[in-house]
Amino acid sequence: MSLQHTDREYEADLRQLREKLLLMGGQVEEMIRDAVRSMLERDERLAAQVAERDKLVNRGEVEVDELCLRILALRQPTASDLRFVTFALKAVTDVERIGDLAVNITDRVAELSREPPLPLPPELPRMAEAVQRMLRQALDAFVRGDADAAAEVLRQDQGVDDLYREAFQRALGLMRSNPDAVPSATGQLFVAKHLERLADHVTNVAEMVIFMARGTDVRHPGSRTP
Repeated sequence: MSLQHTDREYEADLRQLREKLLLMGGQVEEMIRDAVRSMLERDERLAAQVAERDKLVNRGEVEVDELCLRILALRQPTASDLRFVTFALKAVTDVERIGDLAVNITDRVAELSREPPLPLPPELPRMAEAVQRMLRQALDAFVRGDADAAAEVLRQDQGVDDLYREAFQRALGLMRSNPDAVPSATGQLFVAKHLERLADHVTNVAEMVIFMARGTDVRHPGSRTP
């Protein structure tokens, strides 16, 4: 996306908006990583740190919203710049929600720590790795304005959904065979669901990158009017 404007303040606003979004993206990626690690290691201190970092993400959302509104009110952007500001307004909500879901994962750490150790479904760390990879790729696609790279993120979402179904079935089987494992297995199910929802929010960001780059709305293709 070109920033060739004669108005230097306008260029600075757009650059600042991009930087704030990337900063938030990096913050929530770290939160996902540490949230899952806190669960694996039963580390309540690390879980608390994740929750504390969410305050920075929340503050970032407010700053991005305010900057977008200022650009719309004072600069009246057109064409690609308008799509960029629209992207920012929508994407920041998904990024903030990703942070919230990471905190939701840490909410289970204290609860799981009180239960007897239970083997972790191998699908959970694989889901976490996939979601972090998707987020990195979506942010990279945003930086480069690369719609093809964003489309690849959309394709990866199916793999996360498949892992979620596998984790769900594994946990159900464990609960049937070992009633004492129900509390821990239920906690693991909630974590798997949070990771699946994380991937959905990353997918939303990738869809908006495609809109920003091509001006094409790829959301809900089955609902298009012929």
